[in-house]
Amino acid sequence: MDKNTFTGLFLIMIVLAGSFYFFKPSDAEIKKERERIAADSAKKAGVNPASAPAATAAVTPLVDSAALAGPFGTNITGTAKTNTLENDKLKITLTNKGGRIQSVTVKGQKTYTGKPVVLFDGDQNKFGLNLNIGGKMVNTNDLYFTAVTGNNTVAMRANYSADKYIEFIYDLKPNSSQVGFNINLNGLNQVIQGNTIALNWEATLLEQEKSSKKEQEHSAPYYKYLEKNPDHLNVAKDEEEELKEGKIEWFSFKQHFFSAVLIPAVPFDNGKLAVKVSTEPGKIKWYGATMQMPFNQLAAQNYAMNFYFGTNKFSTLKEQGHELEKQVDMGYWPLKYINRFVVLPVFNWLEGFGWSYGLIILLLTIALKVAMSPLTYKSYLSMAKMRILKPEMDEIKAKVGEDNPTLLQQEYLKLYKQVGVNPLGGCLPMLLQLPFVMAFFFFFPNLFELRGESFLWMKDLSTYDDFIKFGFNIPFIGDHLSLMCVLMTISTLIYTYFNNQISGATGQMKYIGYIMPIIFLGVLNSYPSGLNYYYFLANMLTFAQQFLIKSMVDDEKIHKTLQDNKAKPVEKKKKSGFSAKLDEYMRQQQQAAAQQKKNK
Repeated sequence: MDKNTFTGLFLIMIVLAGSFYFFKPSDAEIKKERERIAADSAKKAGVNPASAPAATAAVTPLVDSAALAGPFGTNITGTAKTNTLENDKLKITLTNKGGRIQSVTVKGQKTYTGKPVVLFDGDQNKFGLNLNIGGKMVNTNDLYFTAVTGNNTVAMRANYSADKYIEFIYDLKPNSSQVGFNINLNGLNQVIQGNTIALNWEATLLEQEKSSKKEQEHSAPYYKYLEKNPDHLNVAKDEEEELKEGKIEWFSFKQHFFSAVLIPAVPFDNGKLAVKVSTEPGKIKWYGATMQMPFNQLAAQNYAMNFYFGTNKFSTLKEQGHELEKQVDMGYWPLKYINRFVVLPVFNWLEGFGWSYGLIILLLTIALKVAMSPLTYKSYLSMAKMRILKPEMDEIKAKVGEDNPTLLQQEYLKLYKQVGVNPLGGCLPMLLQLPFVMAFFFFFPNLFELRGESFLWMKDLSTYDDFIKFGFNIPFIGDHLSLMCVLMTISTLIYTYFNNQISGATGQMKYIGYIMPIIFLGVLNSYPSGLNYYYFLANMLTFAQQFLIKSMVDDEKIHKTLQDNKAKPVEKKKKSGFSAKLDEYMRQQQQAAAQQKKNK
């Protein structure tokens, strides 16, 4: 390169640099151009720039031209707007950001603080489809849809092009707790890659009840495979589970007394559920679900579904079908069958009279006690026989001594056989009643009907009554003391005392019965007052039963009968099944004792 050529190129570079510096646009011109681009983008997304608020509008940041040219590029920016669907039971707020349900209010229901029950709300909740378009994953939750309203319906549409779009249609019928939901993928068979698409739903459920701890213990994602019973994730800790054992009929985000359920017309192929316990005030748990749906590469692909938003009242869930009522925890086998087919029908029948729930629980307890009275009588009679035999048993113990427990037991069994007494006769009737007592342990804490119902000083039978508030936590007790739980504990201690008098319990057995009520005081102090009220009533009615039975039972007559049995020749005694078992047990004990003596 010669000197003249180099000089010419150098001068040209100086001229270009000066041009860029002196003719660059001002800051005001740059701002004006950016505003013009934003207005054009909003207009393409179906938003009227003139009607959009200037300072408060939730407008997403501008994206470059490459992004706008990508999949659903015109739907990447926009202004958040809402539409509402409403009937007598629900208020559904929809947002065009994601074309999703933003919040759900269950009408006619209040939180413990008196506010409307809102199942979920806010930007932490997400719902949409994950689509593979040209090797790029697009989530519809990030797109701005255009809303078209109809007769209690809202259609949300995001356009890929003039004849290619995604459409979400929401339909709320009058007096219904279900929201119809249809997904239409029109003309996207040439765009979406793969033979499946994923539906993603994430929600943070809000606190509704007095005790957030108890609400968390009764909240979990539920799901149901076809031809199987519903199941759920862990209620106590974070968990994630792959659902690959079959077609998924439905899944739900269940709280203690409310549920959000998604029921597809065609079951999901498989999916994944996750739950995380929330530590934020006012929030119970975070739920996440990803469900796989087949994509058949049709020009017009449709997926029909239904949401259920509402209470966990057993009868209401049953009306929805699909065994949704099995979300209500009625206990383990056989307790759930006792609750579903015995206790619940009787409760519903009593409820039909329009009485207060405190009175209904009283009548339910009376009905159970009357039904169990033959077993109670038999148990009392057996314990009375054992009490009357105690002097003779003490004599045997003094004669044999405590150094040879095998021989002592044999002598006791011989006495039982002679007088015709079953030592387990007092326990067996009580064991037969135990499933009913335990069934109520699950029945009342999960009974929606008690929610918000007051009785006496108890403001809400579905939660504890904090008659005394400490303002600080006491180990094993908590920050309050439930008066009904205290009354239940006192009545149980009194019942234990009288029961020991009837059975003649001595030694350690005499004091063990006093320890359990104290333990239950700490355990049941935070349980529903309705449950403690039932246990209190059960104790009081047991006192009345025992007083009545005691007036019918003559100890002297029982003693005479036992002595008459003892005087009968062995061959003339009718051998019962228990006597036969005693004979076999005694024979085995004698053989064991003989073998032990031989080994020595």
